[in-house]
Amino acid sequence: MRLQLACFKKLIIILVFFACVSTAAAAQITVSAAASLTNAFNDLAKAYQQQYPHDQVLLNFGASGSLLQQIQNGAPVDVFASADQETMNQAQVKKLVLAQDRFDFVNNTLVLITPKKTTLKVSSLKDLQQPGIKHIAIGNPAYTPAGRYAKAAMQQNQLWTKVQAKMVNVNNVRQALDYVANAAAEAGFVFATDAALMPDKVTVVTTVATSQPIRYPIARIATSKHPTEAAKFIAFVRSAKGQKILQKYGFQTAH
Repeated sequence: MRLQLACFKKLIIILVFFACVSTAAAAQITVSAAASLTNAFNDLAKAYQQQYPHDQVLLNFGASGSLLQQIQNGAPVDVFASADQETMNQAQVKKLVLAQDRFDFVNNTLVLITPKKTTLKVSSLKDLQQPGIKHIAIGNPAYTPAGRYAKAAMQQNQLWTKVQAKMVNVNNVRQALDYVANAAAEAGFVFATDAALMPDKVTVVTTVATSQPIRYPIARIATSKHPTEAAKFIAFVRSAKGQKILQKYGFQTAH
């Protein structure tokens, strides 16, 4: 009986030990990602957790510039995925990320959209000048990449000052999509991957040429409390499995 009791106690100690090891190995990875990545990263997080069940991925979406400000103010973030190089450059200058921990992982394109049921004829950026277009939804260029790309394109075509009064600045690219989908704006600028989510509500009028390819960078935050897991998540995003999920939502592999 005493022998059985002793063996039982040893078993309990072993089980407790392994439970502690399992708990210690688990990590909560906080990922701040551009709003245009919402659907794709929700799927990526699920696939990652299936492959690494001891890790939990917490997702935070928003305009890239707003996310950077959160990180700068001390938000406990492990991974940052931006929709543009400029925002990540700022993060690097502020030493929030290191150059060696930064990777481009997808490309995207900017498009001009209109509501599906509009009676207005819009086929180019110049058509935004017509009187029937009173509201143009655009992510605030001060902190949203899509808005910056759109403003730069219109400046290049000498249109910005002519249509600036019609601009409705919104918080992020998904909000711009919603404005057009609900006909609260007669036109708007979003990424192609955003427009693809609502083919029954918006029409892609044209792809907007940008001076540089729209490449999305991803990086581990220098102060991450889970640097190993953060690097592991980034590697998963860049893997064939991760890229397949991103391609399902229209993102192109970065070259």
